[in-house]
Amino acid sequence: MESWSFPPSYDASYLPPADSRYWFRQRETMPAGDREKAILERLRVVCRYAYDHSPFYRRRWNEAGFHPDQLRSLEDFEDRVPVVTKKELRESQALSPPFGDYLCIPDAEVFHIHGTSGTTGRPTAFAIGRNDWIAIANAHARIMWAMGMRPGDMICIAAILSLYMGSWGALSGAERLGAKAFPFGAGAPGMTIRCAQWLDTMKPAGFYGTPTYALHLAQAASDEGLNPREFGLKYMFFSGEPGASIPGVRDRIADLFGAKVFDCGSMAEMTPWMNVAGSAETEGMLCWQDIVYTEVCDPATMRRVPYGQRGTPVYTHLERTSQPMIRLASGDLTLWQDGPNPCGRTYPRLPHGIFGRIDDMFTIRGENVYPSEIDAALNQTPGYGGEHQIVITREAAMDELLLRVEADEGTFAGGELERFRADVSHRIQKLLGLRTRAEIVAKGTLPRTDFKARRVTDDRSVFREMYAQIEAESGA
Repeated sequence: MESWSFPPSYDASYLPPADSRYWFRQRETMPAGDREKAILERLRVVCRYAYDHSPFYRRRWNEAGFHPDQLRSLEDFEDRVPVVTKKELRESQALSPPFGDYLCIPDAEVFHIHGTSGTTGRPTAFAIGRNDWIAIANAHARIMWAMGMRPGDMICIAAILSLYMGSWGALSGAERLGAKAFPFGAGAPGMTIRCAQWLDTMKPAGFYGTPTYALHLAQAASDEGLNPREFGLKYMFFSGEPGASIPGVRDRIADLFGAKVFDCGSMAEMTPWMNVAGSAETEGMLCWQDIVYTEVCDPATMRRVPYGQRGTPVYTHLERTSQPMIRLASGDLTLWQDGPNPCGRTYPRLPHGIFGRIDDMFTIRGENVYPSEIDAALNQTPGYGGEHQIVITREAAMDELLLRVEADEGTFAGGELERFRADVSHRIQKLLGLRTRAEIVAKGTLPRTDFKARRVTDDRSVFREMYAQIEAESGA
């Protein structure tokens, strides 16, 4: 296998032949069984490395009765190696600040520091070694090559350049690919309009951001009298939220910009996060197993589910030396498949990408609902104005689903509101089997975001508290 070593060592000057579909033909197209044998050998090495260098892993595996020398098969790995959760990583960093006792390199060798925002708890710090950064850039360049990008292409990075790994990962890949890196950023007031103006001037071939931001950008460009299709974009790749694998969202972005849309991205902790990503010929996401070993598991047992079934991705680094993640539970939901891929790569595939986080799911009258399903249905509804909110409320003893949906200008001003409202309610009822109330508002009423959309409001807790108080006062 090409450049298959641990720690990884890549030739910084290497590029495949210009007419090659593959960066590493053998690694990408070898029989899956041969790759699994190689992965097992690599897992033995990675586990031994982590056991020797990380008190975190040594402690957890001793408690679980596992030693790397006992690893005989991928089934052994699945059966005997416990999953790691984000909560455990945060606890490790609280006890051994700042990087936790799963840091496996000397502090002086840390090259890049990134992290989570901490909006839902203690932020997690990512410490990435210099050699790891080179390997990350190589992996991302390789996957961007599979999407069709080539040396000399200009690639606009339209995401926040802060601690967020997405933007920096895309930038590192663009640089290694030999592309013209265009790190525009996002998030400052007025920046979206300026981004549209710059895209219209520079005509880059590639674009990276979130699906929500691309839709917002198209609207901002249109408001400025610019046509997004005239930006000349060929490749738009997205991470950070579901969307680019959802037909309604993917097709809308492709139509607005006249570009091919790619879904990619697992978790910041798993950087190179493009380890799940589509290619020019294959929709959805391929699991690039020789970079990060991906299992799709039953969330209750953390055992692999058969191909064709839903489960949660569990990831293991095969190249990282600084903070290697070994069986990190993602908490996301997906479905995986095996079989021939149009691009000829022999990886398993997530045909619908990542549906969303399991804890994003809400239950209405016994039905499990994912916000991404509603996003897809609305994006396929004629007259949809581009934004919506999902409100879960309770009237009497029943949960109710309310959608606050923008209509486009023609629908809102043309006397089509009742038809649009009925269409929205019918589509959602058909999709979810739930009665849904739709409130239609004018386009531009609901707030937009430069980053990841948060569209769900659950106010049932108000009713629960109210009923609890009534019951307490009545002595029930």
